[in-house]
Amino acid sequence: MLSVITTATSTPAQDQGILGGALIAVTAIAGVAFVVLVVAAVISIIRSELGAGMKLVWIVFVVVAPFLGSLAWFAVGRRDAQDPVRRGTRAA
Repeated sequence: MLSVITTATSTPAQDQGILGGALIAVTAIAGVAFVVLVVAAVISIIRSELGAGMKLVWIVFVVVAPFLGSLAWFAVGRRDAQDPVRRGTRAA
């Protein structure tokens, strides 16, 4: 005599619904983080001590290549903007 043991498992449709919801949530969080990174970079560029021409160059770079431009600004640009020797002016 065979006995059938049933267990409480989720169906494939339920698994896809859970995974789909999780994917949407992760995508939304990543999207918000991306927008915050770009906006923070633009605000930081505007508030920097760079000249108007260099600010424009950095903003265009951030708009054309948002992720790479923002990371480049925070990695290199801010440091260059704070150092008067790198900007081409001598400290008195």
